[in-house]
Amino acid sequence: MLSKKASFGSHGENSSYFVGLQEYEKNPYDSVHDPSGIIQMDLAENKLSMDLLESWLAKNSDVTGFKEDGGSMFKDLALFQDYHGLPSLKKELAEFMEEVRGKRVRIDPNKIVLTAGSTSANETLMFCLAEPGDAFLIPTPYYPGYDRDLKWRTGVEIVPIQCSSSNQFQITNSTLEEAYKHAQELNLDVKGVLITNPSNPLGTTMSQREINIVINFYMEKVIHIVSDEIFSATVFSSPNFISVLETIHQRNLQDSIIMNLVHVVYSLSKDLGHSGFRVGMIYSNNEMVISAATKMSSFGLVSSQTQHLVSNILGDKMFMKYYMKENLRRLRKRHGMLVSKLKRIGIPCLRSDGGLFCWVDMRHLLSSKTFEGELELWNKILYDIKINTSPGSSCHCSEPGWFRMCFANISEEMLHVSMQRMKVFVESFPGEQIKEKRQQNKISILRKPLVLKWVLKLSLFESQMDR
Repeated sequence: MLSKKASFGSHGENSSYFVGLQEYEKNPYDSVHDPSGIIQMDLAENKLSMDLLESWLAKNSDVTGFKEDGGSMFKDLALFQDYHGLPSLKKELAEFMEEVRGKRVRIDPNKIVLTAGSTSANETLMFCLAEPGDAFLIPTPYYPGYDRDLKWRTGVEIVPIQCSSSNQFQITNSTLEEAYKHAQELNLDVKGVLITNPSNPLGTTMSQREINIVINFYMEKVIHIVSDEIFSATVFSSPNFISVLETIHQRNLQDSIIMNLVHVVYSLSKDLGHSGFRVGMIYSNNEMVISAATKMSSFGLVSSQTQHLVSNILGDKMFMKYYMKENLRRLRKRHGMLVSKLKRIGIPCLRSDGGLFCWVDMRHLLSSKTFEGELELWNKILYDIKINTSPGSSCHCSEPGWFRMCFANISEEMLHVSMQRMKVFVESFPGEQIKEKRQQNKISILRKPLVLKWVLKLSLFESQMDR
């Protein structure tokens, strides 16, 4: 009686990523009412600087009260708005994106399409760039929600670019070619490559070399690049964030026809913690994409009231300058706390410099070096010690034993409790298993002074690895 879309289970809700979120909702941690509840460390939200935004709102009651020059704007904002969006918001978004990119690239407000968050932006691009059954290549590990956002309603297929820990999960020429060849073997027409920069779940920024590899590949194959840059203003350590738009500009390709194949997704959900406001956007130089995406955006508009509020927040340049500096300081501090606490109990993390999470290496805790062993460990962490994380398999990681842990959505007290639980849990493992990993960490530390004597540049790199 129902359509195939309604009855076919391709949404991805059976993924351990979504299961963990559902389990948390049933039994959330509360220090007073439920101190044995589940601690949510799998939600990439930024709550660390909410007080700054609340303070701004308290000082700008005219904006929240929809008043301007002493008069009410309520009627204007409450009535139907054109789906192109408020010009004031597009202007402020463009200026904010330029600021985040060090003003090394110009963003044209007329090439922005407003969407209800990045979920809508990514899906809209798939509708614009591909037919059902076509494929996009995506480096692994990748955000579990892509299986829903990119595939469910569009019929587009995802072919993984299999990256590994041997080179910090970086993209290479060979991994791109292997993914492309695999798609051809499956008789799939590859329409593009989608990258997430900074990476979710790795928390790493792409190097100039990686971006150039992707650009060379898409120019050779004449396919699209979609660059999801929703964490671009959360980069709290070097190297600095480099947008695909900057690299295109540096290579003097901005005026070529190739530029029509580059599309950027952005939102304020992560950088400003506005995940509930659903303010997303597509930026493209392709006029046909802009036209089609704008028409499609009528199915997921950003409310006029939200656009008005957000444009005023972004328009307060003095506040935004302070917010960005303080927010990065808080992210850097909290990231360092999680990494150091995990390291003390023998759990290392991939070196990262952005995002709201860490890519945590628990391979030494697996009962078997398989994805079955990983899910067994994930179940223990979720149901026994009551911490919700994302297992690497939900992110399509090619190696079992990696987990994503978020640090910006919980309080410092909750972080302390979660790490106490992890400590007790790790200590329950056989001594030799943990001793071996701690010995590896100790050797790594002892080697550093020797390296420091030789190369000053490496000393900076090593100090970042410890954070």
